[in-house]
Amino acid sequence: MLLAIDAGNTNTVFAVHDGKETRGQWRISTIGSRTADEYLVWLHHLLAFDGIDQQDIDACIISTVVPQTLFNLQSLCRRFFNTEPLVVGQGNVDLGFEVRIAQPSQVGADRIVNTVGSHIKYDGPLIIVDFGTATTFDVVHADGAYEGGIIAPGINLSLEALHQAAAQLPRVAIARPQAVIGSDTVSAMQSGVFWGYVAMIEGLVARIKIEREEEMTVISTGGLSALFRNATDVIDHVDQDITIRGLVELYRRNSAHVRAC
Repeated sequence: MLLAIDAGNTNTVFAVHDGKETRGQWRISTIGSRTADEYLVWLHHLLAFDGIDQQDIDACIISTVVPQTLFNLQSLCRRFFNTEPLVVGQGNVDLGFEVRIAQPSQVGADRIVNTVGSHIKYDGPLIIVDFGTATTFDVVHADGAYEGGIIAPGINLSLEALHQAAAQLPRVAIARPQAVIGSDTVSAMQSGVFWGYVAMIEGLVARIKIEREEEMTVISTGGLSALFRNATDVIDHVDQDITIRGLVELYRRNSAHVRAC
């Protein structure tokens, strides 16, 4: 079975895939100094809870946008699963598609994985909107190539910045307000962020389509993607499984080159 690891700026997701389906998926906060032993103690209990034998995991793949996490995640795979992990973005991994931008090495591993995970399921040129620590828009050609994108501040980051920079504004949770016009400070802040992001999504998607001169399928993913499911009609699909699907597919494309420790 394959252990797929996606280390984002805020959370790290672990998933076990048996070749046909995902058997278990769990997340932990991303901490650069977390050791391989700490990962294992946490993961061991979750594997057992879902009836997965640690000894059945014989392959690993890692995607990380936090370089400090890589050494300990590799150590986890080598020491406790006796396998050399594939690392997305390193030279030994065949992506199976072109990265058509000036500096391909600058594309984050998460955006590479999302490109793969979306293209194998959805037809045509795509726009992937990923609601994470940053909100990103990625453009995928009909042939599967990555062709650039947009990076904007994430929703929670924007709310926290308001609280930190304005003395009288409280820390509030992201939520969809019942009205656009807020009746108090909290609802006004929530409306500004929520409906402001809806307007940003609609505006940027429209501009991308105009610039590309073609119709495109829009997919949203990430922790807060469900919040916007019924707030705008420019999003065609909400898909929380893009990243793990992409990791599983990348491993499949490269499995012939994997070696045990």
